[in-house]
Amino acid sequence: MTAPEVLVVLPVVGPLLAAGGTLLLRFRLRAQRMLALAVVAAVAADAAVLLAAADTTGPTVAHLGDWPAQIGITLVADRLAALLLLTSAVVTLAVLGYAVGQGVVDERAEGNSTIFNACYLTLVAGVALAYLTADLFNLFVAFEVMLVSSYVLITLDTTAERVQAGMTYVIVSLTSSLLFLTTLALVYASTGTVSFAGLAATVSGLPAALRAALGLLVLVVFAIKAAVVPLHFWLPDSYPTAPAPITAVLAALLTKVGVYAIVRTHTLVFPHSGTWPLLLAAAVATLLVGALGALAQENLNRVLSFLLVSHIGFMLFGLSLFTVIGLSGVILYMVHHIVVQATLFLASGLITRYAGTSMPRRTGGLAAVVPVVAALFAIPALSLSGVPPLSGFIAKLALLQAGSRAGAASGPGAGAFRTGVYVAVAAMLVTSLLTLYVMARVWVSAFWRRPRPAHPDPDPGDLLVVGTETVSRPMIAATAGLVAAGLVIPVLAGPLSGLTARAAADLLTPAVYEQAVLGGNQGREPDGHGTASGRVGGR
Repeated sequence: MTAPEVLVVLPVVGPLLAAGGTLLLRFRLRAQRMLALAVVAAVAADAAVLLAAADTTGPTVAHLGDWPAQIGITLVADRLAALLLLTSAVVTLAVLGYAVGQGVVDERAEGNSTIFNACYLTLVAGVALAYLTADLFNLFVAFEVMLVSSYVLITLDTTAERVQAGMTYVIVSLTSSLLFLTTLALVYASTGTVSFAGLAATVSGLPAALRAALGLLVLVVFAIKAAVVPLHFWLPDSYPTAPAPITAVLAALLTKVGVYAIVRTHTLVFPHSGTWPLLLAAAVATLLVGALGALAQENLNRVLSFLLVSHIGFMLFGLSLFTVIGLSGVILYMVHHIVVQATLFLASGLITRYAGTSMPRRTGGLAAVVPVVAALFAIPALSLSGVPPLSGFIAKLALLQAGSRAGAASGPGAGAFRTGVYVAVAAMLVTSLLTLYVMARVWVSAFWRRPRPAHPDPDPGDLLVVGTETVSRPMIAATAGLVAAGLVIPVLAGPLSGLTARAAADLLTPAVYEQAVLGGNQGREPDGHGTASGRVGGR
């Protein structure tokens, strides 16, 4: 196996091996924590190398076991996969540091450290596999790996509330998985392959009705994973009950993996020549329902969960246009949202730790007593609302530009088309204003009023210690690290926008992906000397 191929395999295999290593080190808690941090940091460094390679010389491809691409397991790191892998690795590293800091301070958490680290690393491997896999079946495997590990993390230190949330989460996820498996069987029966590259070449030859039905089934499967309205009902009841680091990583990554799957399949396998009205309508519904749901919540974690649903609509809007500028905005928004959403949930955890509650109405005056927490919450909150010059403004501006260009299109039926696009643009603006209002309301309730004493820990015997009127320095440092990462995005807006534009152009040119995956294997027999392909130029 060549060095480029090792780099593609490492983000999946490394965390899985480390997960087993943490189980062997279950009586050496410090060693397993250091192992977990080192492996996740290595994944981040590896992703940076893969991104640089993908942007200069083309996708990096590994055909495992020397099997042809449409038979064996193939991993591909193109611009999109490598960029999202790097962003996710940075977030998972910061969240793991937050969790380790929480465990160092809370000695009672040590009994849960072994299973947490193993499951967390397995989740990291599942996310990496979802980004890198080149076929539908292993995408299904990736979702199952994420499902198993996230279910354990959600129900960690079991309480009745977490068991109920876990049951909702796992039932919906298993239903989605069953539908995914059925769709996978139908796709294979219709085309004879599940490889993305193979499907890109064969699906276009299917009858139009069959192609539309398969595309719709795939959309429904991933829409459940991404919490698209009206398939979002499970998310606000599942995430808020878990401890802050678990909620942060699930909220930041799992829905975005679902969006990534929609983007990958509906540009490569089921492409559209123009705007897709169904996805445009789903984007508008998701934007408004999520934002209005957030208005009705009093618990901060539920507020953030509904806003998470709402902002999935921004990504759906950009994808529905099927233009380079629209997809570039989607990718940029995904990068922004992964970082900012995780930061907000970590800041919520800091509030709960100090004040003993995640209900802003029951806290107050935190800006005076813990100003650092106030700042760590305010910056990502303003970014999520789209206040310039933060990353949310840059990402939303890109999507608004895509919408204005699409709305200026002319041709048959252009009037109805423009109306739909402008309605979606208006929904995005309204959602941004509602997000700003909700965040301002939280700020006034939690930070700006007269200081109140902390609420006592409602369950002193559980894993989560709250109401301490103190904050942990490692937890502060991890949250501050993610805030800094969010501030880097607007600083590097120019190069990052160029990169996302190139990634979007690749998505709308399936030949790039097909050449990368199939080009090195065409007419070649396995030679028994490792994998079949290294880096393939794809620009």
